[in-house]
Amino acid sequence: MKQTIYKLSFILAAFSLLATSCSKDFQEINTDPNNTPNALPQQLLAPALVNTMTYNMLRNRNFNNELMQVTVNMSDAEGQVFRYDYRANWADYLYNGLYAELTNFKDIYKIASEPLNFNKSYMGISLVCQSWIYSILTDTYGDIPYSQSNLARDSGIFEPRFDRQRDIYFDIFNKLDSANVLLSATGTGTGIAASSDPIYNGNLSRWRKFCNSLYLRLLLRVSGKAEVTALAAARIKDIVETNASTYPIMANNDESAILKWTGTSPYISPYVNGVREQDWRQPGLASFFIDNLVIWNDPRIDISQWTGGFNRWGIATYMGAYGGVQSGYAPGSNPQKKSYFYSNTSATSLQTDPLGGMIMNYAELKFILAEAAAKGWISSSAEQHYKDGILNSIKLWLPAWNVPIDTYIANGGASIEWDNSDPLDEKMQKIHLQKYYALFLADLQQWFEYRRTGKPVIPQGPGLRNNGVMPARMTYPVYVQSTNPTNYQLTIAEQGPDIISTQVWWQKP
Repeated sequence: MKQTIYKLSFILAAFSLLATSCSKDFQEINTDPNNTPNALPQQLLAPALVNTMTYNMLRNRNFNNELMQVTVNMSDAEGQVFRYDYRANWADYLYNGLYAELTNFKDIYKIASEPLNFNKSYMGISLVCQSWIYSILTDTYGDIPYSQSNLARDSGIFEPRFDRQRDIYFDIFNKLDSANVLLSATGTGTGIAASSDPIYNGNLSRWRKFCNSLYLRLLLRVSGKAEVTALAAARIKDIVETNASTYPIMANNDESAILKWTGTSPYISPYVNGVREQDWRQPGLASFFIDNLVIWNDPRIDISQWTGGFNRWGIATYMGAYGGVQSGYAPGSNPQKKSYFYSNTSATSLQTDPLGGMIMNYAELKFILAEAAAKGWISSSAEQHYKDGILNSIKLWLPAWNVPIDTYIANGGASIEWDNSDPLDEKMQKIHLQKYYALFLADLQQWFEYRRTGKPVIPQGPGLRNNGVMPARMTYPVYVQSTNPTNYQLTIAEQGPDIISTQVWWQKP
């Protein structure tokens, strides 16, 4: 009886999430897909993207940034993420939210596949977005419901099995291959309404480039797994060189996948309505994040020697100079907060910045190519990709910045100067130190990449829990144990205990 009640509660909660997954603010071009029998792909896409970004951005701020030493919560309370210590209920928000939005993206594919609404373009975009969301879920939790997920409404599957991460990744690659073909189609049954697309305004060639750039991100993600290293390296070479015309990738900052917040409803950053101003200002900046930028005289934090530089990242100081707090500081040490992010009362605040909706940018792609070249998987210059990555990471935020990249690097010193004679480990440190800043605001990507590579090397504070080891995953939501007990037990028996130190498939040797 108790188990039945738990299941009913879960089903009601799931339907409650779905019923609210489309915002009432999309009045002119959208309708609630759960309250109309005639929802169309162009009515579902924008709300699903906005809602997905809301979940990603809020977890970026209070989870990723704390783990990855962007910010430090100035509190000695229990359960501090920056000390590698977080409660089980942290798992629920992202898990519930992203699965709810997967229903909307799958509906887009289903409706666009029907004869009356047949549209290859929406089908392709749906597959790209499904791949993006599933990759975040599996990289966060490990093995997850995949092949049987989101089937309660149509197939009555309320206890989906958990697929192995390896199988999930290989199916994601199939999805991206299919999306690339669908997005290349022309003629009848193609094209989308620009008003339905807050990322690329209906530009399908850019969606296709994002598709294949995402493909490279995920191939690199699994490339350290011995059983797939050769396969991943060969596929990267195929996309980048052998069949480059078949797999176009991003070529400049304008092609970055960013949901740009206009400040006009419904495109208002979730950092405005989802985070109170005092909560936004409360965390201090971590020493690792801010100190590197100071050493490099980085223009994104208003280093006066650069003409045209200004405080684009909206950083305030208490002492008149940039400074940070040691992440993982010992309880009771009470460090002084020195720098923090402005609230939305500032014109330069990240709380209102249009670029807050970061999905994947061109600079990240350049660092992917730099790593592939440094490992000998592609024939182009790792040094050139590296420099292009740094340049475009800065110019994404400061388009008018015109300082030669070699000058910036020379001013930055040994920590960022490229030397072709360096061992691979040193090259990886430099690539990933810069990639860390390119991934700023991009959901949990900094955390994923650190778990994959151990780079960039970050300092370890004396107050860390989990034996001082970076957490390898979030645990599953507690309710999963009661609503899907059989599959939950099968999963932890295969993957390992449901704790934060259990590594996911691509992390294990």
